[in-house]
Amino acid sequence: MSGLVLTHAMILAAGLGTRMRPLTLELPKPLISVAGKALIDWNIDWLASAGIDEVVVNSSYLADKLEAHLATRRAPRIHLSREGAPPLETGGGVKKALPLLGTQPFLTMNSDAILPLHEGTAHPVHKLAQAWDDDIDFLLLVVPRAQAIGWEGNGDFVVDDAGRTRRPGAGEDAPYIFTGVEIMHPCVFADAPDGAFSLSKLWGRGQGDALWLPRVRALVHSGPWLNVGDLQGLAVAERYYGVAATGI
Repeated sequence: MSGLVLTHAMILAAGLGTRMRPLTLELPKPLISVAGKALIDWNIDWLASAGIDEVVVNSSYLADKLEAHLATRRAPRIHLSREGAPPLETGGGVKKALPLLGTQPFLTMNSDAILPLHEGTAHPVHKLAQAWDDDIDFLLLVVPRAQAIGWEGNGDFVVDDAGRTRRPGAGEDAPYIFTGVEIMHPCVFADAPDGAFSLSKLWGRGQGDALWLPRVRALVHSGPWLNVGDLQGLAVAERYYGVAATGI
């Protein structure tokens, strides 16, 4: 069966924000403002515009401040998953929040990026949901490096025309950047480790010596992706909205 009706999503917001210091010495990264709007509100509004009804947000660092801000939101419904210190990383955070995410595939996203929406184009969440297939465990949203605004690093993935996905080999240039947005099936956590771990550790299930990740596919996003994970990315995002105030 292909296609999916997404009802639940999780925003990964528990990180320490060390690359955003000194701004994050007294403020959790999701509350940093971009063009007059907190990052977490960019994320929540983006999900709401896709029709997501239930949004889980995890917290750890300066959790009281983040949760107080979230309490001012009226829609969509927001559920909190507070972690201890240090935070549980992406995989551990999602595993802890599983009781809040339902039994069907759900979407997760990082809190330090913005995907601007443009009128007349399909929402990336809708494209992901349409592309989902029950034969996979993960569907990643990736962008070509030229569309990764504020990103200075190397590429993350090689993706073929069928969406098959693999890490680059030694010396190979990977043309795609992972946006942090992905759909996953909750069954992938059945044998996941306890404590802190990265979601990327689960991508290789069943891989063995194979080159391609057998349970992972990727969808290429046709629009821009703003990396707001560090101070340089924040400055670039501010300039982006200062020049062309498009978005949600």
